[in-house]
Amino acid sequence: MTDTLAIPDDIARAIITPRSYADDAPVHDAFRWLRHNRPLGKASVEGIYPFWIVSRHADILEISRQNDLFRSGDMPTTFTTIEGDAIVRKITGGSPHLLRTLVQMDAPDHSKYRVMTQSWFLPQNIRGLEDRIRQIARAHVDHMASLGGECDFVNDVALTFPLRVIMEILGVPPADEPRMLKLTQELFGAADPELNRNKAAASAADQAEGLGPIAELQAVIADFFMYFKGITDARKASPGSDLASVIANGHIDGAPINDFEAMSYYVIVATAGHDTTSSSTAGAVWGMCEYPEAFAKVKADPSLIPGLVDEAIRWVTPVKHFMRSATADTEVGGQKIAKGDWLWLAYPSGNRDEAVFANPDVFDPARSPNRHLAFGYGAHLCLGQHLAKMEMRILFEELMPRLRSLEFAGPATRAEANFVGGPKRLPIRYELE
Repeated sequence: MTDTLAIPDDIARAIITPRSYADDAPVHDAFRWLRHNRPLGKASVEGIYPFWIVSRHADILEISRQNDLFRSGDMPTTFTTIEGDAIVRKITGGSPHLLRTLVQMDAPDHSKYRVMTQSWFLPQNIRGLEDRIRQIARAHVDHMASLGGECDFVNDVALTFPLRVIMEILGVPPADEPRMLKLTQELFGAADPELNRNKAAASAADQAEGLGPIAELQAVIADFFMYFKGITDARKASPGSDLASVIANGHIDGAPINDFEAMSYYVIVATAGHDTTSSSTAGAVWGMCEYPEAFAKVKADPSLIPGLVDEAIRWVTPVKHFMRSATADTEVGGQKIAKGDWLWLAYPSGNRDEAVFANPDVFDPARSPNRHLAFGYGAHLCLGQHLAKMEMRILFEELMPRLRSLEFAGPATRAEANFVGGPKRLPIRYELE
């Protein structure tokens, strides 16, 4: 590899190491260096397949819109080590995936499985949920008001609000919501010593792997599957009007969906359906604490609430990466990519690309246009993006008119996660009517 393509080892390690995302500054410094010096560079890190890091907004878009040329399912869709890939393939009998969700699928399967639930998330259909979401939002603001002017916004509001919404849609009873939250945190926070199942610091090897020990992930997924097997059996025996009934009784090409893919479907809805929204919701409050002028803008002009929502999603970028693999020799941004090459789509970098966003590190709810990539692009555009934005909009429509002041009340922290993550603790002090 020529020096014009090679990514320095320290830069590559800053990007793949989950701990970098907890501090935030190291990873954004590394991405900034890449955009200016190796916008499409190749990393060679011991124990890991060589991979390209795609750091520019335009290049991420170009790859994301070409789903036949850059596939999701042939190689691991999330970052792992060579050893980790081998372990997963041994467990699965050859597949690089412990789950088979929409995220891991390519055409023609992807569209067949996506259409199964797509209508549930279309704007014209989720509008019918607005009144119920507003009730849930108002209850959370009332709870916040009852806490005496201080709370941890992540754990007291942001985690449970979208969880309640998606669990109602899915058909999970309220009593089981803590279990779903715990399993989600163990899945996405497996590298974080406060969130993972064993509550232990990850080793250097596990940190490099990104998601944590394979055995731990396998155990978390098995617990999800065990829970949703009960849901499936119940909905097959007595279908209801919830999304679980749609999945349990779904058919693909005229045949019933198999248990593994049904369980995988539940897991992606039950986890991504709330965790990313929680992170962005907390990010909006974090942004307004860090930039008081942003709070003042939204307080003075409630029409900026949709802008606050989009800016929080851009600023946090809860999904940090997906991997793609090239199916043929091609070019991206003038750079030759070979068939079989593995590429890391760096969404936080694309969302702070100076070529697209003025003052990209600043939190600005008045930012317009805001062409962020946090929901992906192309065939894999996030199925729940309209629901997520509506939930956040409604919560801040309920919160902002009552919120008279807002500031940090202690150190805020982020999860150690290089795949999906965001604020972990957000102590705030506020006056609420």
